[in-house]
Amino acid sequence: MVSIAYNSSSHGLFFVSSITSNPCAERLGSLMFSVAKNFIIFLAMVILCNGFHYLLKPYSMPRIISDILVGMIVGNIGFLRDIYEEFNKTFGFIIDFVMMFYMFALGIEMDPYAIFKQPSRDAQIAYAGIISTFIAGFFTTPFFDFFTGKHKLYFTLCLSTLLASTASPVLTRLITSLKISKSDIGKLVIAAGMHSDFLCSLLLSIGYIAMPLPMFCEKEAHRMIDDKGKARIKLSIFMGIAVLGQMLFTAMVSPMVMRWVNNENPEGKPMKGAHLVLSVAFMVLICASSTLYDYSPILSAFMAGICLPREGRLSKWIITKINYMLTSIFFPIFFLWVGYGADFRKFEAGKLSTWLRLLMLVAIGMVSKVAGTVISGALLGFNWPDSVAIGLLLTTKGHFHIYLAIKVMKCGGNTTTGIEMLIAIFLTVLHSPSVVAHIIKRARKRAPTHRMALQLLEPSTIVRILLCVHGPENVPSSINLMEISRGTAELMFVHVTDEVAAGGGADHNDGADREKVTRLFQEYVEEDGDGIILKRLMAVSTFINMARDICALAEEHNIALIVLPFHRRQCENGTLDGGNPGFRHVNRKVLKSAPCSVGILVDRGLGSMEKLQRRSVSINVAVIFVGGRDDREAIAYAGRVAQHSGVKLTVIRLLVDTTAEATQFSGPLLQGVNLSEQEQEMALDDECFAQFYDQHIVGGRIAYMEKHLANSAETFSVLKSFEGRYSLVIVGREGGVNSILTRGMNDWEQCPELGPIGDVLSGPDFSMTISVLIIQQHKLKGELDGLDDDFTVMM
Repeated sequence: MVSIAYNSSSHGLFFVSSITSNPCAERLGSLMFSVAKNFIIFLAMVILCNGFHYLLKPYSMPRIISDILVGMIVGNIGFLRDIYEEFNKTFGFIIDFVMMFYMFALGIEMDPYAIFKQPSRDAQIAYAGIISTFIAGFFTTPFFDFFTGKHKLYFTLCLSTLLASTASPVLTRLITSLKISKSDIGKLVIAAGMHSDFLCSLLLSIGYIAMPLPMFCEKEAHRMIDDKGKARIKLSIFMGIAVLGQMLFTAMVSPMVMRWVNNENPEGKPMKGAHLVLSVAFMVLICASSTLYDYSPILSAFMAGICLPREGRLSKWIITKINYMLTSIFFPIFFLWVGYGADFRKFEAGKLSTWLRLLMLVAIGMVSKVAGTVISGALLGFNWPDSVAIGLLLTTKGHFHIYLAIKVMKCGGNTTTGIEMLIAIFLTVLHSPSVVAHIIKRARKRAPTHRMALQLLEPSTIVRILLCVHGPENVPSSINLMEISRGTAELMFVHVTDEVAAGGGADHNDGADREKVTRLFQEYVEEDGDGIILKRLMAVSTFINMARDICALAEEHNIALIVLPFHRRQCENGTLDGGNPGFRHVNRKVLKSAPCSVGILVDRGLGSMEKLQRRSVSINVAVIFVGGRDDREAIAYAGRVAQHSGVKLTVIRLLVDTTAEATQFSGPLLQGVNLSEQEQEMALDDECFAQFYDQHIVGGRIAYMEKHLANSAETFSVLKSFEGRYSLVIVGREGGVNSILTRGMNDWEQCPELGPIGDVLSGPDFSMTISVLIIQQHKLKGELDGLDDDFTVMM
């Protein structure tokens, strides 16, 4: 500040400069300096978290591991703790506020109706793990004094629920980053994690109404609980009614609001700012209303989220923006807050009880969760290694658990208890990459060392076939199929197995039937089975495990083709019966998981034919070629059938009539596939068929015809013309690039496992005299380089 004074003696002016203090300027400068220091710490956290994650990336460690380690280290540096102390209350408010966003996004992704539906496999796994862990935690943790005070029961219930829960966002991100999300076990783990997270979060939200934790954390609240029990009951009733009203209001009003916003902002156009502001304001309104009746804003956000529609552009936009904000801004601050709260100077590391409590937390969380999943997995027919892996992955904890671990230090627990919980949470994530590595190892072992597809075998190569029968009624058709499958090889190995359902589920499962099956096959081999080596096998198991046993037999004996009987049998009047749903389930699972090619035989006369002659034609067989890998496998099998002197084979190739009006503007023939892949697939079809043509058709012994068709209606007409001309039709399960020729057929499919053409040929309104063999080529699952594939490890 500059002062101006007048000197009377010298009649002049002089200036006196002096600096005096301004309180506002000093406070502003101090505040800006503090903000700058904290901003530098924030940037350092971002750099350290990303850098440490980069260092751990070769070990497949999830990001939460590096974040926890960085937060613990930085949060316990002495001079940084002094700086952080100035903003501790402000940052604590920020943590609570942003955790509302976390729980809100979590709620939107949940399906609240899941608990009212019949439990699926993933739900059963989740519920079994929750129950076993909750029971173990409830009856064990009270003896280890995790909490002090009069209200130990309430904290025990909360801790048991947290031990039983799963952090589905962390688990989903982990499974996706390790590239097993498309596998059967990956899909099941993600779904089970969602069920577990939803149910436990819902229990915590409801439990808060009966025992709001702030009431047990403050001395004044303790006094109210002890002296005014009726007042607490009234508060809980009022809070419950208010929460219920909030949920009903959200469930009724939010669909209308979000539907309006979605309609006004169609896909492909930028979302209007005004609509976004209104939507965000509406969501803040329904979440913030909890402050009026003392309900937790964080749990209120979750309850509001589960009542919002999951579908629509607005919901996707909200989840995307919240996740981006959490990852890029919030988590570095969050883990710094965690590290500050976990003051290791107060950690009682020298006490044996500290490590005993930590060990019990880890043991309860892991052992009891694995025990529950193993038990439920056994009931569902899972292999025990799969159940153990699922249980270990479902122990994964995440950010909400870490948040509550810090909060518990201020309410019912001490710093040592909170740090014990943090270490236990850290260990639940640390083992996940090893578990996934074990899953991948098992998947690689299940993958065959060579391609088990007929198309890749030379005609003179010894082929191994596994024939499955339900009972003696399947034997004649299996023998005739075995006869025409000989090809030109000197030897053919045929393995015959009975599909016997343990517990009396099958129609024919006694010893007499099995002996009859054996006798019929042996009689054929002795009379006319030169070059056929027969081996009898048995697959006695439940319908749940039968497919796994069949695939195991196929893999053990290097089978190239499994032939399964259709689950429906022909009645005396020529129609097919309703079938056995158990065997249908088996067929579907074998198609999904087989280590080789699979054929399903629909017997409508093949088994009633007289013994096939080798000197004269005794059976007319047709093979349909539309295109695709399954059709290529079908004509590869037909090439072997054509070598039998008693078979008259006709190859029918269905092509698209590009001149027809119906197909001129039909666009790409293979939906969902780009042009380069379509051209590559068509090139494979042409190459395969040209080779087959040169080897088998040029000589003139095999009949060949082409049909140029415009649509599936014409395809159906061609199939109807087969009546009375062929006794057996061989067809691939799925079509190829000429899918326009079968498009629409699946609208009336009764058995999708047979494919569009196979389903038509096997339908009740079709022929009563044409047997059908539907073939699916082996889908190679051994090329697991990136493991971002639909591989199978469970059966």
